[in-house]
Amino acid sequence: MSRILVLTAIEDELGRARLPDGVRVIYTGVGKINAASAATLALLTLHPDLVINYGTAGKINETLRGLVEVSTVVQRDMMAMPLAPRGRTPFAPELDLLTSGQSGVVCGTGDSFVTSSDPWLIENNVDIVDMELFAVAQVCRRHGLPWRAFKFITDDANDLAHQDWTANVKDGEGLFWDTLDRIR
Repeated sequence: MSRILVLTAIEDELGRARLPDGVRVIYTGVGKINAASAATLALLTLHPDLVINYGTAGKINETLRGLVEVSTVVQRDMMAMPLAPRGRTPFAPELDLLTSGQSGVVCGTGDSFVTSSDPWLIENNVDIVDMELFAVAQVCRRHGLPWRAFKFITDDANDLAHQDWTANVKDGEGLFWDTLDRIR
């Protein structure tokens, strides 16, 4: 049986009540630095075969609902102009776009809670926004481990996002555990 590591920001997003055998859950904390630090420590100590990031997300693509799988992740807040265009890490082009190898949506990760329209997200075909996935995917890339990501759409990434997130944060937990049961 493979060892699966599930990384999620906070316990409010995913409790351990339905935790199956062979799966570990680590709470990383919110944001890219917390996620990168926790992911690195977890990979070095637990030696998983697969890393799964589960969390909540705001939607940019109005057609999305429920639980979605992420195929690609970008950094929506890498802004090092004029050294590189927004979303690109200067002097490290391999970090622009990380892919899971699965079909799904495009996620834009950043250290801000999105509460208003951002034309760059639409122009770059970003479907959803979160605050941890790019860091998790980058740590996995550096350690040669496969990753997958599932995000539950809690809000519309608008001025009501904080209220909607609070009201919906727990609603994706059961959907995620059901999905994990199917892919294990």
